[in-house]
This record gives sequence, structure tokens and C-alpha cells, in this order.
Amino acid sequence: MSPKTPPGETREKVYRFVRKRLLKGLPPTVREVQVAFGFRSVQTARAHLETLVVDGKLTKDAGKARGYRLPEVPGGTASRLVPLLGQVQAGAFTTAVQEPEGYIAVQYEEPREGFFALRVRGESMVGAGILPGDVVIVRKQAAADGGDIVVAVVDDEATVKRLRFNGERPELHPENPRFEPIVPEPGKLVLLGKVIEVRRYFEQIPAVEV
Repeated sequence: MSPKTPPGETREKVYRFVRKRLLKGLPPTVREVQVAFGFRSVQTARAHLETLVVDGKLTKDAGKARGYRLPEVPGGTASRLVPLLGQVQAGAFTTAVQEPEGYIAVQYEEPREGFFALRVRGESMVGAGILPGDVVIVRKQAAADGGDIVVAVVDDEATVKRLRFNGERPELHPENPRFEPIVPEPGKLVLLGKVIEVRRYFEQIPAVEV
């Protein structure tokens, strides 16, 4: 019979596992911790996680299956989950926020309600380093400066483009010479927000449910 691993050593391994997942934006459930370590019961995994909370290595959002978080670093910013949306039509945007595909972890001072993440499709922004399949983190705002990369709705389609102004008239410009600028009719452009971060994953998008 092989000797049992000391509880403290196992707990440290659990912490490293959870921390790695959190830094990737993949908060694990208690059951996922149980499966990852081969614990016989969910209670064993929960006991390790709760001890890590007591020790101050993790924090917990009550009532959430994926509620474990890394504690806020003094002078730093806590991790928050924001909704991950696909390309959505304007009429479905509010519904998509309420019922997203999953969530992505971000670290900004503003409340999570001020952000969303969008899955990119198409190659119109490759010159700006935004490739098909990338995820952009978007700060919700109804106005932006010329030169900002934004998410806007034109003709019921959400698109990622660089905002330019021709006089007072806003235009949406691609970063790929194969694509033409979008010049909306007056009043037809709805700005959803400004792109503040781009993420690229070499595996499936790590969206999580909460």
C-alpha cells in the first residue's frame, strides 16, 4: 500500500491547479477539482477549497458553481467574469448579454457590467493583429475617439473596426486592404464599446458557465 500524500501537500497542488485555471479564465467547479485529483467525494475537494479560502489563498462568491477567485492583490485589481458573446444582431444584443455563451475573466477596476467579450470572425482586422477566432474584451461606451478600435452595429450586424471621422461623419475602417470601409448612413451606426484587449487561444475558447 502506497503512503498517503500529506494533506498540506495535496492542498498546495489543488491551489496550483485552481490558480492556473483562474489565470486562464477557467474557474473550476468543485466537481472538476474532484475529478482532476481523483478524490473519492466532492466533499474532499470542497474541504481543500474551503481551507484555501480560510488561508486567504482564494476567495469565494457565494452561490456560484464557479465562485472561487484569486484574492485581490493590494494595489492591484480583482478578477471578474464578463459575458462572452458571439457575433450578434442588434436586436438580439440585450438578450445575448443576458444569456451569453459563457464568461471570460478580466482584471479591471470598473464593475464587470461595464464590459463584454466578443468572438471575432472574419479577416478584416488582421492588420491590427486581430485574427479570426480571437476574443476581444470590450468596454461598453457610446462614444469613442478617431483611431480607436470599436465594436459597432450597422445594418443589424455587430462588427469590429477602427473608427475614423470624415468631418463629423463616423466611418468604420478595416485593417485589411481586401475589405472596404463601412460608411453608415447618418443615425445608422450604434457604438457598443471600445476594444481594450485582444486574446488568442490555441485551444477551444475557455468560456465558462456560472
